[in-house]
Amino acid sequence: MKQTRSARHPLRWALAGFSTAVATLLAGCGASPSPPTGASVAPATPAASAKPVAPTPTPVAPPKISTATTPRDYRRDAARHLYERNASRIYQGKLQPNLYAVGVLEVHVDRQGLVTGLHWMRAPKHAPEVVAEIERTVHAAAPFPPPSRLGHVTYTDTWLWDKSGQFQLDTLTEGQL
Repeated sequence: MKQTRSARHPLRWALAGFSTAVATLLAGCGASPSPPTGASVAPATPAASAKPVAPTPTPVAPPKISTATTPRDYRRDAARHLYERNASRIYQGKLQPNLYAVGVLEVHVDRQGLVTGLHWMRAPKHAPEVVAEIERTVHAAAPFPPPSRLGHVTYTDTWLWDKSGQFQLDTLTEGQL
């Protein structure tokens, strides 16, 4: 009776399988074999890297300090700040006559420019997703310009919301058609 190759040398096949498994494990750990003597080595490219590199977030400039002396003056600084932080979401030009939602929001800002509270004076109740998105947008834009002369401030602005999801603030609006 003729024996198969694996039956004749079971220890050799087991060792070969084990060494393959160990080599695979070591390759996954990032250890790279040393190049043969006299061989030139090309620098590794990012695509050949074993670990993906997370994109670096774009640094956001700290807010300018507001020198406003009234809440109405501060409202303009806050509106500019929101526009800077949401440039791609600002509706360009005159808004359509029939807006999707209009909301009047009161924002409380402390001396560091952090949002300490929001109060809807007129919420667009027919569009709760807009209410949530406006609140998220205000919180994401913090810190606001610190109100250096006022200490803390409460200002009110009207949000004009287009059905596209873009908006303008009444303070900086370009008007309606």
